[in-house]
Amino acid sequence: MKLIRPFKHSVATLAVLCSINVLAAGVHAPKPDPLQGDGRVSAFYTWEDVIPDTPGKLLRSEPLDATLSLPSAASQQRILYSSLSGIDGSTPIAVSGALFIPKGTAPEGGWPVLSWGHGTVGVADICAPSWAGRSYRDVQFLDRWLREGFAIVATDYQGLGVPGGHPLLNNRTAAYGILDAARAVVKSVPGLANKVLIVGQSQGGAGAFAAGAYAASYAPDLGVKGSIGTGVIYTVGAKSVGNQDKTKVDAALTYGFYTLLAAQQYDPSIDPKDHYTDKALPLFEQARTSCLASLTSDVLALGLTPAQARKDNDGAKLKPWSAQVSYPTLKLAQPIFIGTGAEDKTPAAQTQLQLMKDACKAGSVVEGHLYKGLGHSETVNASLKDSIPFAKKVIAGQTITPICEPTAG
Repeated sequence: MKLIRPFKHSVATLAVLCSINVLAAGVHAPKPDPLQGDGRVSAFYTWEDVIPDTPGKLLRSEPLDATLSLPSAASQQRILYSSLSGIDGSTPIAVSGALFIPKGTAPEGGWPVLSWGHGTVGVADICAPSWAGRSYRDVQFLDRWLREGFAIVATDYQGLGVPGGHPLLNNRTAAYGILDAARAVVKSVPGLANKVLIVGQSQGGAGAFAAGAYAASYAPDLGVKGSIGTGVIYTVGAKSVGNQDKTKVDAALTYGFYTLLAAQQYDPSIDPKDHYTDKALPLFEQARTSCLASLTSDVLALGLTPAQARKDNDGAKLKPWSAQVSYPTLKLAQPIFIGTGAEDKTPAAQTQLQLMKDACKAGSVVEGHLYKGLGHSETVNASLKDSIPFAKKVIAGQTITPICEPTAG
């Protein structure tokens, strides 16, 4: 009778063998999770093959419907490209986005590229701008840059459109998405120059600052010339987002619902019942699948106030998430333009002004502007009169005069 020898591999050996098998098999897109708002988009967004280990590779593209285009675009494409997870900084992921090419003849060397980071839209796949479209404000803003002669690549960010959770306000996530979108199109699309301007608003404003901070180490091959951010988030919390009167209806509660969903990606044991009242919990659940405009309307229709919605909580379980909100450095290798509405409360204008001063002290070249009487959204297009001249200077390699403590004007 043939004896069967005992299996002698240790647990450690088994772990190594399993790791080898995983590496050999490669990384695929995660399975859709309805609790993370996955689904209800086309098959384009799910990459079935192994995701390349190298970030910034164009995986595929398809024509973007004209209803999702910009008025001054000669052509528009939906794109899928490789990147790395902002949560661990190493896992290959696929990210979606869109590319818009200006009308007319490209300048010698190709069109300079504007890599756009959008503001918060929600966490569900259907909220991805390449699928859902953009606000009229953003259409106006981006179309102006097309007319100024910039090709535009616009990331959807990790987990929007594609399967997997969207780590809202994770600045590394936004930075990698913005930088790798530019890498993918500069390498693969004819007629584009490796002259890149990073631009973003709100969540994307923070992403623009973060992308500038990560660019030298993460994407040294990318010709980043400068960054432009409006409504840039520097600190996150009750003192910087939304109204301070807890008895007044507050649309900014929507951001709290989304951020708690993002925090659950870092710590699944987080129980929303520890943070929200019975009156607010249905809207928290709605946040999984509802985009920003719709969820905001629901908050306003319900007449929900912070006092009615939130429970007292020390936020200890949110620390793994909040640690991802910080910037890796305040010293950027390229100049940055920061535009702030003096009446901005989402985040508060004073936090943005503090960022200007702190970044200047750290050694960044900051051109700061403060716009009298304007809030979070109005500043986007109002800033164009100053940000376009800034952009032309940095693309041309001209010197930027720092403005670290702007006065309202």
